[in-house]
Parts: sequence; structure tokens; C-alpha cells
Amino acid sequence: MLETSARLLKLLSLLQTHLDWSGGELAERLGVSARTVRRDVERLRELGYPVDAVQGAAGYRLGIGASLPPLLLDDDEAVAVAVGLRTAAGGSVADIEETALRALTKLEHMLPPRLRYRVNALHTTTVRVGAAGPVVSPDTLMAIADACRRRERLRFAYTSHRGGDTVRSVEPHSLVNFERRWYLVAWDTDRRDWRTFRADRLIPRTPTGPRFTPRQPPYGDAVTYLAHRLSSRAWPYQAVVTLHEPAEAIADRVWPGMGVVEAVDDHSCLLHVGAETLWALVWMITSVDADFTLTSGPPELANALRAQARRCLDALLEG
Repeated sequence: MLETSARLLKLLSLLQTHLDWSGGELAERLGVSARTVRRDVERLRELGYPVDAVQGAAGYRLGIGASLPPLLLDDDEAVAVAVGLRTAAGGSVADIEETALRALTKLEHMLPPRLRYRVNALHTTTVRVGAAGPVVSPDTLMAIADACRRRERLRFAYTSHRGGDTVRSVEPHSLVNFERRWYLVAWDTDRRDWRTFRADRLIPRTPTGPRFTPRQPPYGDAVTYLAHRLSSRAWPYQAVVTLHEPAEAIADRVWPGMGVVEAVDDHSCLLHVGAETLWALVWMITSVDADFTLTSGPPELANALRAQARRCLDALLEG
């Protein structure tokens, strides 16, 4: 009986990790005959697992049931799920903390001691740095995601960063989660142009509109377009510098939202940056760790760069 139960658990684990299995493949993995596999499949069905027969392939597939069956996770998968739930509990989706902690409690209760130790060690020694970002209603995220997937127009009330309220109608393309904020990238049907919207500032209106044919966002994808929008918005201080290295060598040193890299030739590229303060702009330019020439920017930026250079030189001379 114990041998049969263990084999059923292994069979279920195999079905959960692969889309389709032939009867012969399962028999080989389990070390039993094809007839035994058929009997074990019937036992799983009696236990409520929707194991479907694959037509024409004499195989099996774990189908979608009316209720969630128990899942079998290996050690790494269990730890990954626990860490993900712990992160979600302090995330940017409103009212999800209690749900995530409840699911985490159930999972940790079932973890063997060695895995519970790993999860608790990570939790007790981890410190979250940085202010919490704005939270978004899960209903709002689901409404946006559903409209994106169905390719249906979305209408919503929107509050801009200046506080103005408008009603927008868009063709939603993607949701992007960036630095604890959720953004909708969409084609604005009234303004006939691409726009980005903070998800925490919008309230979807139902029902959704007609279906649409998806468009390709600028720069090839939604993430790159969002990076351009965030780096080129109306910052108080903006500049363009020529970096004397190829764009591909610089790309990994510029994080999304910091700035936009534009290739010039095989030996140089342009960096477009903006910041709230002059000294933040100096830091961003010099943090790229590349020789550069100031191409354009406010007059006081050149003086700020000279002051930074003198400060660094004086530190060396004093040493």
C-alpha cells in the first residue's frame, strides 16, 4: 500500500511538471508496466485529479479541474513560493498582505524542518530598504490585465500628477511593474498617441469597449517605451552627454528610468538624463563610469561638474 501511494505521488508530480506524457514514458519513469500506469491514472481520477487522455498519442495530461488539487513541490520550488509570498505581503498591491500571509502560514506549516529553517533564516535576516510605493487595488490590476488580454478598449477615470481629473479611453497594451509602481502602457484613442498611466491613479469603468488590433509600441516593446517616458518627462534638470563607448557597452550601466542610451556609432553614444536636483544629475552622469563630453544642459551643470572634479582631485592631493 505504501509503495502504491508513493508511486501515485510520483505519477502526480510527473504530470504536474510536463504538458503531455505518453503511457510508455510514464511507465519507464515509474519502473512499472503500462497497465499499472493505467490503473494508477484511474486512482488519481477517483481522488479528483482531472487526468485527461491525449487523443491519438496514447498518453495523459493533467487537466484543469473545478477545484485546486494538492500541489507537489520540490524543495527549491517550495522555498521559491514561500519567498514570493513573503515578498507579496509587503508589496504594492492593496489588501493582498493578509491573503499572502494566510497562504504563507499554510505552506510553512507543511514544510519539513530543513526547508522551514531556510525560509525563516531568509526572513529574519532580510531588511527592506526604501519607502513603500503607492498601492494598487487588485481589482484594478485584474481589470486592466483582462482588457489587455482580451484586446478590448478600456475607459477609466484618471488623476494626473498635477491633480487634474480626466476620463480616458485607450487600447491597453501591457502592465509594467517598475520600482514598486504599476504602469499601464496604452494607445490613447483621443490623443492618437502612446501614453503611460500610473495604475494607482486610475479607476476602470465598465463595461470595456470594442475589440482592437494590437499596435506595436515605440522602441519595440512596452518596457523600453516606459523607460524613455520616465527618463524624458519634465524633470527640473535635464542633460545630454556623449559617452565615448559604444551603446551596447553602456546599456547595463543605465537602469530603466535613469536615462535613455542612443547609439551614435561604433565608438560612442548619447545619454539622455533628467533629475530633480542638479547634484543628482551630476551623480547620474558620473555613475555610468565612462569618459564623456557634456553635449547639452543647463549652464550651471558645467560648473557643478567642475566642482565635483575639483573635489575628487583635492581628495587625492590631500591623501
